[in-house]
Formats: sequence, C-alpha cells, structure tokens
Amino acid sequence: MQESFELMSQSAFRSALCCLLMAAFPAQMMLAGETPSAMLYTNGAAWLNGSDVPKSAAVFSGDLLQTRADSTASIQSNGSSVMVLADSLVKFEGPVVELEHGAVRVTTSRGMAARAGDVTVKPAANAWTEFQVTDVDGRVQIAANKGDLTVQDDKGTTTVAQGTQTTRDDTTDTAKKKKKVRHESGAATAAKGGIMSSTPVVYGGLAAIGGATVWVLTRSGAPVSPSCPSSCP
Repeated sequence: MQESFELMSQSAFRSALCCLLMAAFPAQMMLAGETPSAMLYTNGAAWLNGSDVPKSAAVFSGDLLQTRADSTASIQSNGSSVMVLADSLVKFEGPVVELEHGAVRVTTSRGMAARAGDVTVKPAANAWTEFQVTDVDGRVQIAANKGDLTVQDDKGTTTVAQGTQTTRDDTTDTAKKKKKVRHESGAATAAKGGIMSSTPVVYGGLAAIGGATVWVLTRSGAPVSPSCPSSCP
C-alpha cells in the first residue's frame, strides 16, 4: 500500500514538473525579449546587431540591420515586406522601420510605416501600398509607387498621391547631430545589446532548467520519461 502511494506521488510530481517546464520555456523567452517579429533574408553580406547574418534569421523589435554596397536584404512579416537596399542602415521596430541611412522599399497591407529622422511615411489607407524612402545626407526622397501616402514631419502632415514623389529634410539640427553619431558608430554599437536579449543567455537558462529537472527525476529512482505524461494539459 505504501509503495503504491509512493508511486502515485512520484507520478503526480513528474506531471507537475513537466507542466512547469512547458510554461517555463516560453516564459524564459519572453523575459529575454526573444519573441520573433519577422524573418530576415539576405542577398550578399549583411550585419544584424553588428554580427554577420546567415542567409536567413529571425528579427526582433529593436534589431539593427546594415547592408553593404553590394548586398540587399528582405524583412518579411505578417502582411508586410521591407526590402532594404544596398548600403543602408535600418532599425526594425515591428510596425515601423527606422531608416538611419540608405533606402527601403515597403510593401504592406497592414499600414507599416517608415521613419527617417523626423519624417514619418505611412499608407494613407488600409490597403495594399508600396512606397520607397531614401535618406542620404539629410534629404529624404519619398516615392508613392502604389497607393497614396501620408507624410508627417515638423511642419505638419501632407498627402503624396500614387505615382508622385516628394522630398523632405529629415531632421532638426539636434536630431541631425544624434543621427550622425548613430551612423558613425554603425551596427557595431548595436551588437552590445542588453544581456537578457542575448541568445546564449536564453539557451543557457533553458539548459540549466533541463539539467535540474533530470537530476531531480533521476534521484527518485524512476526512469525519466521522454515526453510529458498524459495528465499534463
């Protein structure tokens, strides 16, 4: 009777621990800010937060992407696509891409916007829209390839009709100085990041949890089940 009670206790403990681990994995990822927002595909050499990018990689809000003079990259998210043209420096912020230097071509049905300094460009309507924003030496060129655009800067908000182009000054004097510092530092600065956003830290934490689990279960004298018991929801 006592042996049966001990087996039931071990089984209940295993179930609870398995369920706890299933909840701990996504929790660890959220604490590290590792919720994927988009996928990145490169054509040629590029840098993501100061590190070389493979052919594809997950992109998260706050990531900094830099392309070389002979390379391009594409950021694909739900309902939106951003082509980062050659010799560009772009910060991905989910519903917005911040253009530090170079050019981006945005195709979206979700109202994705592009920002260059104080200039924000976004679709005028909730419909498929394609536009290109180029920022070189403080001058922003905006082209509405498909659909109308809304352009907002320190002078107000205007509309750019489909098939037309316009030019804006990207920033105030104070913002220009700030942007110059960002551009000179390049993607290498972004590589430092926060410790909780580091992938090794995330997987190191997960490995520690898994190791502790194996130790606890093996101490009970019962075999470790490779899968969560049926009592685990």
